[in-house]
Amino acid sequence: MVVTTGTNELETSDGSTYDGRAERISFDDSKTGVKGLVDSGITKIPRMFHSGKLDLSETSLSASNIISIPIIDLQEVNKSSSLHAEVVDQIGSACRKWGFFQVMNHGVGVDVLDEMICGIRRFHEQDAEVRKTFYSRDSNKRVRYFSNGGLLRDLDQPANWRDTIAFVANPDPPNPEEIPATCRDIVAEYSKKVRALGVTILELLSEALGLDPSYLKKMDCSEALFIMGHYYPACPEPELTLGSTEHTDMDFMTILLQDQMGGLQVLHENQWINVSPVHGALIVNIGDLLQMQKLQNGPCTREKQFVKSG
Repeated sequence: MVVTTGTNELETSDGSTYDGRAERISFDDSKTGVKGLVDSGITKIPRMFHSGKLDLSETSLSASNIISIPIIDLQEVNKSSSLHAEVVDQIGSACRKWGFFQVMNHGVGVDVLDEMICGIRRFHEQDAEVRKTFYSRDSNKRVRYFSNGGLLRDLDQPANWRDTIAFVANPDPPNPEEIPATCRDIVAEYSKKVRALGVTILELLSEALGLDPSYLKKMDCSEALFIMGHYYPACPEPELTLGSTEHTDMDFMTILLQDQMGGLQVLHENQWINVSPVHGALIVNIGDLLQMQKLQNGPCTREKQFVKSG
């Protein structure tokens, strides 16, 4: 049993005191993130990561799920007016009913997607002393490595079991030498490709709203591009924590590259639905700002990410 005794301290049933803020500060000062905890050989995760007892059987139901988020093929989108209109209708329907959809044949090569995943993994799995040089909580930095953006702010919320390398890709991208060498080339290439795809999807979304294709682009929805490379190390107690707690995205749109490990879920009609990885696909998540344009009639799109054991 745990009893609250103050803003940051808890008193346990055995009389000892747990200082959640101190634990978070100590973790942040290490500058090695969750990967550092794993490398230290821990068998029990720190209390700040506890999200309550989770039902991991929820993550193994993907094969039996009757429904899944829509998959939209963009290959024929510009071949004819009728095929273009069909894709626009599919996107409009997916946005209204789900707020999520996957796209295939989107113009970003599978080799680029695979190398982006590998590049981000190389960064997070390199020597800790090298990673430390990029660690920062300064949101003005164009390249920074950190664990949990709200770690020292959202003290009443469990921390996520993940580390992140983040890049400002547009409108003021970093100089090449600012990007870690382990992923420098692929981040530059992926940024260029995914920004072009983002413009295409915004044009299709504009049409789904019954507007001119350039409407959302003229609102500068495509100007800001922020890339986050999340890393979810194997967890010794995956039943106690999440890689991403339930949340919505406060942006116009998120384009998500999912690896083949799975664990992502989205909320649909009050039911959590597994999003099974599709090699070569990208997931589009309609953010809170675009939902104000009436693309979706229901509540904000919500998602969460489970983690795996070793």
